[in-house]
Amino acid sequence: MSRAKEDAVKRTTDAIKKSTGSEKKSTKERLVQWFRDLRSELKKVVWPTKEQTIKNTIIALAVTFASAIVLWGFDWIAGRGVDALIKLVG
Repeated sequence: MSRAKEDAVKRTTDAIKKSTGSEKKSTKERLVQWFRDLRSELKKVVWPTKEQTIKNTIIALAVTFASAIVLWGFDWIAGRGVDALIKLVG
């Protein structure tokens, strides 16, 4: 293997080696770090405006209502079909 390849493999494997255990943090330190990371990530979020939220809510409710109507229709048709079969057999 060439020298450049060996160096690349060494750098790659060094990056994924497990920690030795001497770097362990306390639960409190890890929790504090988690909240810091959470806060920094939340600053990156692009929050929707009030108008966008209202519009998206209306769309979600309309789709839910339309789906309910379609499912009710299929259920009604299936019920009529079962009733017809029962009358036919009975």
